Amino acid sequence: MFDWKWDFAFEILPRLLWATLNTLMAAGAGYAIAVVLGLVLALAQRTPIRALTAVVREAVEFIRSTPLVLQIFFVFYVGPQFGLRLSPWTAGMIAIGLHYAAYLSEVYRGGIESVPKGQWEACTALSLSTRDTYARIIIPQALPPALAGMGNYLVGIFKDTPMLSVIGVAELMHTANAIGSEHYRFLEPITMVGVIFLMISLPAAGLVRLFETWVRRKLGMIR
Repeated sequence: MFDWKWDFAFEILPRLLWATLNTLMAAGAGYAIAVVLGLVLALAQRTPIRALTAVVREAVEFIRSTPLVLQIFFVFYVGPQFGLRLSPWTAGMIAIGLHYAAYLSEVYRGGIESVPKGQWEACTALSLSTRDTYARIIIPQALPPALAGMGNYLVGIFKDTPMLSVIGVAELMHTANAIGSEHYRFLEPITMVGVIFLMISLPAAGLVRLFETWVRRKLGMIR
């Protein structure tokens, strides 16, 4: 039978709110890593060094083709065998960052390839260096088309943070399971976690769309 206890729900709410803060921090840190590393991976696939391009491309495909939870386990449990001893928090951030960097690299690649060929030819005609070509001409034009994908993966990272509970990171799902085990009641904590995720994910997705529209309007891409 449905036996919801409001007094218990209000009692555990502060713990879940604190865990929500940890979850947001985890998502933010993982996304920051993914944004930077994803761009590096995208550019590394466009170098004239074919061996480097091939290695990076295969690495990206490998990461995208394996589950995030497996990568979390690998970084945390297998890493120490190679001298990489990390706290659960650090290991989780690195795993999430690497996983989503592989996806964001494809988003960046699509944005870069959408830049008209004439822009590349103009950079060559002006004898711009590779660094100036990307930093001043190509990337500023590649980012607007990539914003939608980047925003979707930000929301995706937030929704994937419960996987960090498998290595003991005190995010929302880990805290909810701990509360349920302590009080032998899972209805309230698990339901509240679902509501919290919904209350954050839906507005975040809307803000991403608004930001994308604002950027496109500022750049004159839409009126």
